Amino acid sequence: MSFRRNRLTKPIFNWAKGIMPPISATEKEAIDAGTVWWDGELFSGTPDWDKLLAMPPSRLSPDEQAFLDGPVNELCAMIDEWKIVSEDHDLSPEVWDFLKRKKFFGMIIPKEYGGLGFSHTAHSEVVRKVSSASVVAGVTVMVPNSLGPGELMMHFGTEAQRDHWLPRLADGREIPCFGLTSSEAGSDAASMTDTGTVEYGEHEGKRVLGLRLNFEKRYITLGPVATVMGLAFKMVDPENHLGRGEKLGITVALIPTTTPGVRVGDRHIPQYTFFQNGPLYGKDVFVPMDWILGGEAQIGQGWTMLMTALAAGRAISLPS
Repeated sequence: MSFRRNRLTKPIFNWAKGIMPPISATEKEAIDAGTVWWDGELFSGTPDWDKLLAMPPSRLSPDEQAFLDGPVNELCAMIDEWKIVSEDHDLSPEVWDFLKRKKFFGMIIPKEYGGLGFSHTAHSEVVRKVSSASVVAGVTVMVPNSLGPGELMMHFGTEAQRDHWLPRLADGREIPCFGLTSSEAGSDAASMTDTGTVEYGEHEGKRVLGLRLNFEKRYITLGPVATVMGLAFKMVDPENHLGRGEKLGITVALIPTTTPGVRVGDRHIPQYTFFQNGPLYGKDVFVPMDWILGGEAQIGQGWTMLMTALAAGRAISLPS
């Protein structure tokens, strides 16, 4: 064993390490984000099976079970998938209203902000059951509870941002979307060309330091109907207004879709499935600095935010 390790494995490893390029800062952030849960035991080579067996099964709370038995069943009964796909190409106005009134868009938002405060298990079960009646409805419920700004807001938003946005997201006054996917880069945030340049401009009649945004986002679920967008972009400060240098990294801001310069493009129909999806564009969109998610303290932390918080969408919502 020691001969193989010393004479074969180590030389090969050292040779490979010497020719492999170093990982980028973006890649390192992705690797360091989140946790490995019990899966790390498998890769250790000696998994502790007792630790896995000791984990209690996930169970729904009485409120979560009542929601599944009540509003979720009501929603499934309201949906006519054939009519959605063949005639309306959208959920009916009655279904949209029901989703808002029953707080389907606020399942993961804590109760103190007007949400339902459900667990990941309940979130998964709701999406699974709704999707069995309609993929369109399932995706519509899924996105605000995972790939939208709500979860990012809970993890990284300022107190003022949470107080303003979370109640409005919970009761459906605001419909969120998340603008990550770029026209030329897909969901590879490191390669996107969307920018936010630090400069002075006018906001609500006052000259303030803010961001001049230019972006092209595609395949944004709920984009055509969203009222607020979580926007990922590369932040630059060519005149060093903030004293941090020119390249400040990937950053996220909350942008109402009615902001001057924001334009909604023609709707997409992904795989002939009629959930709301489409491009969002921004040309010389000026916003104040306090629209940055988490404020100035979170400048350049956008990639860490995405890797840490949006994992719920990949691990919980999409499998459902």
